[in-house]
Amino acid sequence: MSNGMRVDLSALDEVIRKLNGLLSDMDNAHNKAKYETDIPSTAFGSMKFLESNELHKAHQEQKTKIENIIKGLHELIDHFGTSTSKVRDKYSNQEHANKQRVSAAPDHGGNGSAF
Repeated sequence: MSNGMRVDLSALDEVIRKLNGLLSDMDNAHNKAKYETDIPSTAFGSMKFLESNELHKAHQEQKTKIENIIKGLHELIDHFGTSTSKVRDKYSNQEHANKQRVSAAPDHGGNGSAF
């Protein structure tokens, strides 16, 4: 029997929709970080500038760190979205099952019985 609490499935649908939007944004951020932030080693100077290789290496390391951070955020958001979808489906299935039980229950009310 229900304790009087209800779950707003439309609110869960909204959370799932927003999480899917975030995933799309994270895909865009990942693509930008991966493909639009590459700097060739020559941009840091010629081989005569001894620090140019160190600067390029530091840039590549930071670029990789940013890509990994975005990947981790994407995985977290995806996991949360999947979990939210599963919870929403369970609540929806339970609500459907409850409606089926109520409609299948015999009516013991005013059926004209003398008892």
